[in-house]
Amino acid sequence: MEVLNAKLSVRNLNKSFDGKTVLNNLNFDLLEGEFLSILGPSGCGKTTLLRILIGLEHADSGEILKGDKEISKLSSIDRGMGIVFQNYALFPNMTVLENVKYALTLRKETRKDAEDIALKTLEQVGLTDQMYKRPGQLSGGQQQRVAIARTLATNPDIILLDEPISALDVTNREIMKAELKQLQKKFNVTMLFITHDQEEAFFLSDRIMVMDNGNIQQMDT
Repeated sequence: MEVLNAKLSVRNLNKSFDGKTVLNNLNFDLLEGEFLSILGPSGCGKTTLLRILIGLEHADSGEILKGDKEISKLSSIDRGMGIVFQNYALFPNMTVLENVKYALTLRKETRKDAEDIALKTLEQVGLTDQMYKRPGQLSGGQQQRVAIARTLATNPDIILLDEPISALDVTNREIMKAELKQLQKKFNVTMLFITHDQEEAFFLSDRIMVMDNGNIQQMDT
């Protein structure tokens, strides 16, 4: 069944490692402009699902549809999605500006405007004053914003976030929760957010998908 405003549809997705089922026949839709959180304990399959959606892992069976296009055989760069990792995955030897610019220089269509796009994105997320610093000179919250800016700069229509604020202290976590909501509205982007923190999921989400042992237990507002 096709959902009219589905941005991403997962159908009958299965994944096993060494004979152990990690994802068991998952079916769900991510709607246009939605903030959907996947909530569940460690080891329930959340991160594996995210890695399959972005193309870092491959499912054993099932489909991933973006609109009406099957994307599970496409490379990560051709899926029109961005990912923000838990550890930020910033290049320590590059400045903030160089980090944000890097992915843009890899793409033929953005190469010549990479610096302008990076500068504009840093301005939009309030990091212009930090752009010549290296990641090691920034706070955890600032590093997180650089990772988000780097993803936003590539203009993805879906952003996947893998527990991106769990490593922050309580104060920075509260700040980043509010900022994530603001950024979603500002950039009008669809977000899929992974967390094991119920309060985080309730604060941020339009809908929540509860997972356990590779199964979707519940999904609703």
